[in-house]
Amino acid sequence: MKKLKYFIAIVTMVITTSCGDKFLDTDNLYGKSLDTYYSTPTDIEEAMAGVYNAIYTPGVHSEETVAANLLSDMMLGGGGPDDKSAKYVDNFEDPDEDTYRDMWTQSYNGIARANAIIEKTATADFSTFFASTEEAEEFKNQAIGEALFMRAFFYFRLAKFFGGVPLIIAIDDPKDVARATYTETYAQIASDLKLAIETMPDKSFTEIPTSEYGHANKWVAQAYLGRAYLYYTGYMTNIEGQATSDLPLADGGSLSASDVSAYLEDCIQNSGYALASDFRNLWPYSYVNQSAGSTVLPWAETEGLSWVGQDGHSPTFGTGNYETMFVQRFSFGDWGWSNGNSYTNRYVLYSGIRDNSMTPFGQGWGWCTVNPTLYNNWDDADPRKQGSILDPRDTTQGTAAYEAGKGDHETGLFNKKYSSIQYPDEEGTVVGMFVQLYDWSNTDMQLMHAQDFIFMRFADVLLMHSEITGTADGMNAVRARAGLPAVGYSLDAIKQERLHELAFEGLRWFDLVRWGDVETAFNGTIDVTNSGIPATYSVNYRSETKGLVPIPETEVRLSNGVYQQNPGW
Repeated sequence: MKKLKYFIAIVTMVITTSCGDKFLDTDNLYGKSLDTYYSTPTDIEEAMAGVYNAIYTPGVHSEETVAANLLSDMMLGGGGPDDKSAKYVDNFEDPDEDTYRDMWTQSYNGIARANAIIEKTATADFSTFFASTEEAEEFKNQAIGEALFMRAFFYFRLAKFFGGVPLIIAIDDPKDVARATYTETYAQIASDLKLAIETMPDKSFTEIPTSEYGHANKWVAQAYLGRAYLYYTGYMTNIEGQATSDLPLADGGSLSASDVSAYLEDCIQNSGYALASDFRNLWPYSYVNQSAGSTVLPWAETEGLSWVGQDGHSPTFGTGNYETMFVQRFSFGDWGWSNGNSYTNRYVLYSGIRDNSMTPFGQGWGWCTVNPTLYNNWDDADPRKQGSILDPRDTTQGTAAYEAGKGDHETGLFNKKYSSIQYPDEEGTVVGMFVQLYDWSNTDMQLMHAQDFIFMRFADVLLMHSEITGTADGMNAVRARAGLPAVGYSLDAIKQERLHELAFEGLRWFDLVRWGDVETAFNGTIDVTNSGIPATYSVNYRSETKGLVPIPETEVRLSNGVYQQNPGW
């Protein structure tokens, strides 16, 4: 089988093995120094790999996907009796003074690496490495634009969790500057995204080769500009009480709703991205029967599911994915690496069913159990309900061996989109699907999760366009894909559609905050079991935190009073 090659983790993992046939061999690649680095396409691709590497965090609570889902109203802390940190985060308490420090430090690592590419590439001449000056210029523009996008990506990650943060946008900028305001931070994010859109090549997704899958492009930047616009204007209006409909720019200008919707319309009409024909085919469970060569998930066979894959329009496995736009790519972990399972999808591992290893759904640590309110209020006629939530008591899911009562905050409902998928190998040993697909030798259940985490998909672009324009077309396109009738536009309608389309994708928490719904989302008591013992559970959201997490205390101390801690912490 083909070995897994993902654009993550170690700089040499993909980039340095893929450049030989792509560029003309016209430069000595040995004896590099800081003065000569960033002067060849190979240098740039290696450096860009380092930028993407900063997405990965050693500490699991700094993993954006885990943190955002624990904070949301759709998921509870869960885990076992010793998993106290998940319960603290879920209940808006800080389990450790540096709970989110890896997110902070890794984001600034990524920003520093992006700064270097932006500055150094601007003066580089790549013409001798390409057959034409046009090709060389396209490479250069893509590199600068991609680095601009990634700098915006990291600042957006910081701003969503921490609020205003220090802005360091040049190699020689001082590193001991004070935190910028919330508005100044978003102005930098917006300016970087706007310039990235203007800089990167106007190339349709269908023209981008599979070998470049995982890189950001112009359309991804447009989509993120929509997300930044909605988050900033919503937060300022509903949390800060300073109503605005404009997203500021660093030069003093701003982007209006019509400006941002025009970017999204360009993405919708010209990007080449499109909705998958069936929502459920976005998730790996739709492929397990094909991969196993037998029916291990009867429901998927009955529904005729067929995975679109996760390597773009021409994947190694699957029919072709035109909906996924930007992802966090994963490989397989190895305890010999310094970061252990950091490069596997820990959201899959941590939210898997605790102490239940079945076929086709494997075990995990039982964090992020599903709030039954979501399930009970979701219309059974919507196929996304069963496509998103695993009820192991339903025997069509192949989960007849399920044993309840193994974890805390257990509700009998689990995340199905990001779940451990497994089946017996040729020798009868139950092994993860991705391990078998890619012929990986290590079968440790903590290291085998190579499912992409989707940061942005085309369905969200359609929903954002509806919300910004106050029109129903995008929202109804998403509904039509689910076989649901069209509805008129209202904010309540878009809230429901986002809840059901994007459940467990790390967006719900930020939607609650920007809508100002975070104040009321956690009311009520939930029936749960804690290691088999019936109990009740409720969450105490603290409005004084304004939807932000604490600045790592180590960073506050190191700043010698320059950083002020967020309110409520």
